Amino acid sequence: MKLQRYGTIACLALAATLGLSACGSDNNEPASGASASGSAAAVDCATGTLNAQGSSAQKNAMAEWIKAYQQKCQGTTINYEASGSGAGIQAFIAGTADFAGSDSALKPEEQPQADAKCAGGKAIHLPMVIGPVAVAYNVSGVDNLQLKPATLAKIFAGKVTKWDDATIKADNPDAKLPATTIQTVHRSDESGTTDNFTKYLSKTAESDWTLGNAKAWKAPGGTGAKGSDGVASRVKGADGSIGYMEWSFAENAGLKMSKIGNGNGEFAALTAEAAGKTIAGAAIDGQGDDLKLKIDYNTKEAGAYPIVLATYEIVCSKGLAADKLKLVKGLLGHAASAEGQASLTELGYAPLPETVRTKVETAVKNLS
Repeated sequence: MKLQRYGTIACLALAATLGLSACGSDNNEPASGASASGSAAAVDCATGTLNAQGSSAQKNAMAEWIKAYQQKCQGTTINYEASGSGAGIQAFIAGTADFAGSDSALKPEEQPQADAKCAGGKAIHLPMVIGPVAVAYNVSGVDNLQLKPATLAKIFAGKVTKWDDATIKADNPDAKLPATTIQTVHRSDESGTTDNFTKYLSKTAESDWTLGNAKAWKAPGGTGAKGSDGVASRVKGADGSIGYMEWSFAENAGLKMSKIGNGNGEFAALTAEAAGKTIAGAAIDGQGDDLKLKIDYNTKEAGAYPIVLATYEIVCSKGLAADKLKLVKGLLGHAASAEGQASLTELGYAPLPETVRTKVETAVKNLS
């Protein structure tokens, strides 16, 4: 299946970029040479209760990990609220979340606030899911829509308001575009998906998107919806609509997805191969066990689909409460295991390449 193929492509790409040597299998068996902790028998069971929240893009992945862990480890209660990346980070800072899911890294002003919750340690970023952001649309009679960065920016900034606008026609000379009013759909909650999407616009269409990037949506107009699932639902239910969401949500909703202009001047369809080419430009941007990824949204790699995000679990490297430590390590250890990552392919996500996965797994083991 294409997402399994994406895991291999992403692995090879990141291995080349980061100077790493090994790639895991893209089937449901642990890769050759994978550590024993990647097997089902090595799950580190603990009892107690965890409360976490954040990214809705990883909602289905987290649900699968929690279900699998609780089936293997009796006496655990694990709650994950898909409240959005911004809310998750604030809950972590407030001490009401044991870890947070976020589709973008902590802001410079957030890092010391998060570090303050980690006695003797720091808040670190552990990438658990890598996936592209789809630009999905629902326009009667229109298939194979393609949009340059500038056109996309004008649509979401409210500068282009009809589907038969000359700007869209220029990108789609052979399409029969209706005069339907464009209904843009954005996240109403603070979201790392929004941060990544607006980062793409700000770096590729600077003159048309002057609002910068942030977790909170800043453009006027449009309709807000909570979570990636909320955006997908709104787009599916309204003719003339267009919205951005993590790939698995667009696929699960059966939505059409636009081809997107990349830095090489091409219109790239969202495929496993195209997303993998953008991952080739990623580099680890953190120190030690802090595994932030730096993604090039303006990649000039031929055929690359340019809007890709990493979902992180933000957790204390040290200073976790004694009654939470083993359970956090148990759950996140399962998520980072070969088995936990292999389960993502059935959910419409891209598993971590093996060489990155093992770094995440080691970082989880080092939590204290």
